[in-house]
Amino acid sequence: MNADTQSADRKAWTGLAVLVLPVLLVSLDMHVLSYALPFISNSLEPSSSQLLWIFDIYPLMLAGLLLTMGTLGDRIGRRKLLMFGAAAFGTASVLAAYSTSAGMLIATRALLGVGGATLMPSTLSLIRNMFHNAEERRVAIAVWTGAFAGGAMLGPLMGGALLEHFWWGAVFLVNLPVMALLIALAPLMLPESRDPNPGRFDLVSAVMSLGAMLPTIYGVQHIAQDGPSRLPVSAILVGLAVGYAFIRRQRSLNEPMLDVKLFGNRGFTASIAANTLGVFAMVGSSLFTTQYLQMVAGVRPLVAGLYALPAAGAAMTAAALAPRLVRKVRPAFVVGLGLLIGAAGFVVLGRLDGGSGVAALVAGTATMAGGITLVLTVSSDVIIATAPPEKAGTVSGLSQIATEFGGALGISVLGSVGTTVYRADLKDNAPQGLETSALDSARDTLGGALDTAGRLPDELGRALAAASREAFTHGLQVAMYTASGLLVLMAILAATLLRNVRLGKQAPVTRPMAAHRAGRAQPRHRTDEHESLNRW
Repeated sequence: MNADTQSADRKAWTGLAVLVLPVLLVSLDMHVLSYALPFISNSLEPSSSQLLWIFDIYPLMLAGLLLTMGTLGDRIGRRKLLMFGAAAFGTASVLAAYSTSAGMLIATRALLGVGGATLMPSTLSLIRNMFHNAEERRVAIAVWTGAFAGGAMLGPLMGGALLEHFWWGAVFLVNLPVMALLIALAPLMLPESRDPNPGRFDLVSAVMSLGAMLPTIYGVQHIAQDGPSRLPVSAILVGLAVGYAFIRRQRSLNEPMLDVKLFGNRGFTASIAANTLGVFAMVGSSLFTTQYLQMVAGVRPLVAGLYALPAAGAAMTAAALAPRLVRKVRPAFVVGLGLLIGAAGFVVLGRLDGGSGVAALVAGTATMAGGITLVLTVSSDVIIATAPPEKAGTVSGLSQIATEFGGALGISVLGSVGTTVYRADLKDNAPQGLETSALDSARDTLGGALDTAGRLPDELGRALAAASREAFTHGLQVAMYTASGLLVLMAILAATLLRNVRLGKQAPVTRPMAAHRAGRAQPRHRTDEHESLNRW
């Protein structure tokens, strides 16, 4: 039987359940720490810079090493790399839970990022090699995406529940049983796969990819938190310069770490862009919704986590529907529809105000999560189908880089929009009689404003708290409408670039950009086990 039509056996579907474990855990770990930071501050007494690094170092290491780890998995074996990552992740979780200083926690969070970078591309590339039938692979990727999106939504709930009953280290210890189960089951349920002709590992390219990602994401995140300044802007410029040199090097190599010709494919490029912008909007919105629930609506962390359940349910439902939709309609329609649904969710979020309660927030986040997950599921399928099986790790790493970079950009861009509006509103509407130092502190963040208000005389404090909440809500509204507008533009772009992509029973067919510009249709080739989506 042809490899492309061979159905997966029961062991492959059981192996998929094993692969969901690290995906769910890494996604949870990205979000579970947000509610624990105040408890960590009280316990370890980090400086403001150390507290920032405790939060930032994990996504920085994760994003910086994804491409390198994906390429390494192609060479040494994806299952082997997955098990190594699980052991590293579990070890780092124990060390993080029992950290005795801020420096120790920063170091262990960095190790967690290294472990996470091995887990994510390994899972997606193993799916590519376990499910050769296109329809079955589509279902498997839908399960993978649903687990990732569900973990992002359930992370705050788990964090809130644990912190209600245990000390802050418990948010790390939940990783241990999952990693132990993964290490025990992976040799039994997952096949080993690797590139049969990997070539030599290019250490220079690996260092350059890290040198491009780390300073760029660092700069983007710090501009969101502190505004533009010399250090983060310089970091972004350095990262972009190294990234340019990295691309030039890949073009000159016979066996590049990253095949830049992939970006000549309309379907691949549009799917990467849709993934990036979808995560941009989803992560950027969470920056506002979590603060709104706790500091405007005044709910406890556990209750705030419960409000995320409808969004998690919508995300998993959308992931389940995506494979069925693309059997009947083109990906251009499904991706465009998902982006428009997400945009509608942001319009609902943009209507929040201080008296609207949380009903609009729950409805908006559920609508947004369902639409964006629909996009991520279909675009991930197109991206991974582009890769020949022996290069699946590299392309999986690239897909995850787009996800991480989209999240960092979402926090930076939407955070900057909201912060600009917040500071301008508070400057204009702050209560009379407020000292300049108190106003400066209040204009920094909503949390800082409420803390300052608590130290002022009753009437003045209440007036400052009300003004700061109103200013924050206005900033949220503008940021949500901004995200909605960007998703509408991306829907138009995706519908245009993906219009020639078809996901039938076998591999998708697209026309490369050069052929499209020339007005000539490429002859359609079946994608076999060792061919890419198109002939370059």
